[in-house]
Amino acid sequence: MANNNDNNQQQQIQIEVPNEEMQGRYANLAVITHGPNDFFIDMILLAPNTPKARVQSRVIMTPENAKQLMFALQQNVQQYEATFGEIKQRVPASGRPADDGIIDFPLPKGQA
Repeated sequence: MANNNDNNQQQQIQIEVPNEEMQGRYANLAVITHGPNDFFIDMILLAPNTPKARVQSRVIMTPENAKQLMFALQQNVQQYEATFGEIKQRVPASGRPADDGIIDFPLPKGQA
């Protein structure tokens, strides 16, 4: 019987970031929607006093990968707060937190 030690070791993947992506894109709002097979994450730049917001990037992923992203974000936020202190949430437009946990910041009316 063959020894499958190679299968038990994690494979390292080299990730290359193209030069045009090195600077990144700033987004201050994320809109997340989903269907039965995919999650859509639109990263949006919402500038003050403008009637339109611009999608900077759209990421489409499987539900499994979306859940992995959720756990990775949770872990990174915990590490950040352990180092730099608690991230303060802004007060929503209504002045009180929403019962469902969704913050109701006013958004300009427009089309995405």
